[in-house]
Amino acid sequence: MATKVYIVYYSTYGHVETLAKEIKRGADTVEGVEATLWQVPETLSEEILGKMHAPPKSDVPVISPNQLPEADGFIFGFPTRFGMMAAQFKAFIDATGQLWAGQKLAGKPAGLFFSTGSQGGGQETTPSVSFFVILSSFFNQISHVGFLPYVF
Repeated sequence: MATKVYIVYYSTYGHVETLAKEIKRGADTVEGVEATLWQVPETLSEEILGKMHAPPKSDVPVISPNQLPEADGFIFGFPTRFGMMAAQFKAFIDATGQLWAGQKLAGKPAGLFFSTGSQGGGQETTPSVSFFVILSSFFNQISHVGFLPYVF
């Protein structure tokens, strides 16, 4: 039986989606792993997205929080907004309250990836998001080691 990994992401302009597809491509090379791409629901209206010049959403299926327990593990991705996850992804996580109450995701490994539009745009703080603790998932943070030229 294959290990199911859900790659769940939100992407406004397609950058995070590009990362998600590359992560899936890598996961697909691992024997015994079945990786599936999912996007979280959009919360902005078509009118607002049009004013933002956001491209149309792809045909990747939209996930419901109730589908999360079907996976053995997760890789979550989202753009960074001022050092925090995008509101659309936060709304999705906020909708997992019943899963948390029933410990439906407890012990499932999880990781994340993210993108920001500028140096110092939040990539330093985004990995410290605490929703993994709330969901009782296992989470390991890979820290940056080395010279950070933009901190001076």
